[in-house]
Amino acid sequence: MGLFDFVKGIGKKNTAKVEQQPAQTAAPAEPSAQQVANQLLAHVQALGLGVKGLSISYNATTDLATVKGEAQSQADREKIILAVGNIDHVAQVDDQLTVATPEPESKFYTVKSGDNLSKISKEFYGDANQYNKIFEANRPLLKNADDIYPGQVLRIPQ
Repeated sequence: MGLFDFVKGIGKKNTAKVEQQPAQTAAPAEPSAQQVANQLLAHVQALGLGVKGLSISYNATTDLATVKGEAQSQADREKIILAVGNIDHVAQVDDQLTVATPEPESKFYTVKSGDNLSKISKEFYGDANQYNKIFEANRPLLKNADDIYPGQVLRIPQ
């Protein structure tokens, strides 16, 4: 548990669908904190990760998302943190998740310009051909091995 920093404004746009509120006369330029929290929750739920009692709150003043619940595994916990943190509105994630089956934590790596999974694999494992280990550790957050961008945070398994 703890506070994780992300780069605000370069993450993926959250396209998760949430139940629409009644139409208002003037639409706000930025979504409300509750709308962002609902979108983050819908995004994580759509990934199908193992978590009970998931709740997400968002503070628009500090760009802080707080995540609570019980993850089934350490990997699911880390993927939830990354799924929330790699969204453009979020600068920090306050991890208040518990884990049903504690395991060693993975390392986190922030992608730099020019990086690819092979290069990252060579840095951490000494073998560029181990890139699939990183790709699999970040599924379903990554759809393919080329789906990374500068500023994105990835899980690097032991």
